[in-house]
This record gives sequence, C-alpha cells and structure tokens, in this order.
Amino acid sequence: MEDILKTIIENLVDEKDKVEISRVDDEKGVLLKVKVADEDMGKVIGKQGRIAKAIRTVMKAITAKEHKKVGILFEE
Repeated sequence: MEDILKTIIENLVDEKDKVEISRVDDEKGVLLKVKVADEDMGKVIGKQGRIAKAIRTVMKAITAKEHKKVGILFEE
C-alpha cells in the first residue's frame, strides 16, 4: 500500500529523495503520513486540493479490496 502511494507521490514531485511515508495502524484503519519538500507541497495538494483528493480516492479504491479504511495526511 505504501509502495503504491510512494510511486504516485514521486511522480508528482521534483525532489524524489525527500518523499517520506510513515504508516500508523489503529482500530479504525490505516493512516499514511506523507512528507515532501516544502517546494513540492503545492504539486502534491494541487489547486483547491484536487490532486490530494484524487490520491485519496485512488488509495481508498485499492484498500477497499482488503476491507480496510485508509486516511492520508499531508504534513509539512
């Protein structure tokens, strides 16, 4: 799951080596925390959050097969 998200994020940013994804599991599901370089944050979120919403939609579709809930948090 993290590999797919990392691939998506790395294709959007310029500084691929600064992409960090951490996973937190709890009783509600999985939370994936994404950190990118400050300059790349706008590329990941997009205008009015459209790219971030699209990334969340793709990840929810992937995890639906596993019957898990996933949340994605973009951190600075």
